Amino acid sequence: MKDLLGRDEAVTVEEALRLLAEQDLRLPGTESVHIEKAYGRVLAQDIVSPENLPGFNRSSMDGYAVNAADTFSASDTMPVYLQIKGQVLMGEKACIQIQREEACRIPTGGMLPEGADAVVMFEHTNLIDGETVEIMKTVSPGENVIRFDEDVRAGETVLSTCHRLRPQDIGALAGLGIPVVSVYKKPVVAIVSTGDEVVSPDKPLSPGEVRDINSYNLAGMILACHAHPAKKGIIKDRFDELRAAVSEAVHTSDMVLITGGSSVGTSDYTAKVISGLGSPGVIFHGVAMKPGKPVIGGNINGVPVFGLPGHPAAITVSFETFIEPLIQRLSGKKTNNVLPSRRMLKALFSRNLSSPAGREEHIRVTIERRNGALRAVPVLGKSGLVSTLVRADGIVIIPMNKSGLYEGEEVEVRLFRD
Repeated sequence: MKDLLGRDEAVTVEEALRLLAEQDLRLPGTESVHIEKAYGRVLAQDIVSPENLPGFNRSSMDGYAVNAADTFSASDTMPVYLQIKGQVLMGEKACIQIQREEACRIPTGGMLPEGADAVVMFEHTNLIDGETVEIMKTVSPGENVIRFDEDVRAGETVLSTCHRLRPQDIGALAGLGIPVVSVYKKPVVAIVSTGDEVVSPDKPLSPGEVRDINSYNLAGMILACHAHPAKKGIIKDRFDELRAAVSEAVHTSDMVLITGGSSVGTSDYTAKVISGLGSPGVIFHGVAMKPGKPVIGGNINGVPVFGLPGHPAAITVSFETFIEPLIQRLSGKKTNNVLPSRRMLKALFSRNLSSPAGREEHIRVTIERRNGALRAVPVLGKSGLVSTLVRADGIVIIPMNKSGLYEGEEVEVRLFRD
């Protein structure tokens, strides 16, 4: 099987990914942002705690703060009786000092008073009168108490550089009094749409024309990767116009995606443009996978550039396979070899399906529940049909060394992003 550069074989997916991983890239810089703007951003610094968290011993239950030794003989049948010495108020320093055989009321989150080392839950007490409480359960030192440094210790590295910030991470930063962090700038990914037949969605169609689906599909996937899409318009199939558009995009963006110019034809100039604008140029043209075989991968002076097929399904598969990992790299995020790159689930394939050997095939599927089990049902159709993507929930990959899937075979489904 010849590839699109006339070589003996199209490169495998693994080979294409290896070639991309070897490329030197021009990485975006860093910037400081308030944590309210930092959701989904990638840290450019280690976060070292400036203080202990919570910073004081606090109750984790509503109850009575006690000296645990005073409860060691307490039970339902043989309770102990402690004198009530006031109460702790939320948000205030505990000014009470507990002596032996004393207790004070304390709310969840309240500061543990001096002399107390445990909390008895209200459920295990009876109020005898305003001065005495009956304790019916033994508690151990530290029970129902969060120590002053139990959550985070001063000097501890809480979050590491190259970590993408999640809501819980932002909450931790807020709790530690760190309102501003250094993060990597979001990559700018340029989208250059090509084709004499492509028109914008707001224009009526003439015979032979199609509306621009691909730039909108790509923009959404780029946004889902926490990057900035930058549409450069629709370029006619003219070599000079395409070269000028790509040249401008390379200088103003961190990655360039060219749609509709990867196949072999007199009007497809993408490979020539990529190789003519910088080094090393095209690094592969043609990958042994379906859909997406004509995809071009290139590098123009440190800026990754892709020539993508014009079919929507092929664009989606190419993006998830090659482009998304590079966006993560440009974002500064460190690869985690343990966790999958996206949500995955296991399901039983719903039918027998053959696949030609020698190429990796990406099958669009919907997920159904039948007889208590999840089933992956293939959405069959040509890669040029956007409806197959709309109806699908994800992708099942048939490896290039398999000749297909059997009904009832367990498969992994790579779910599309919501």
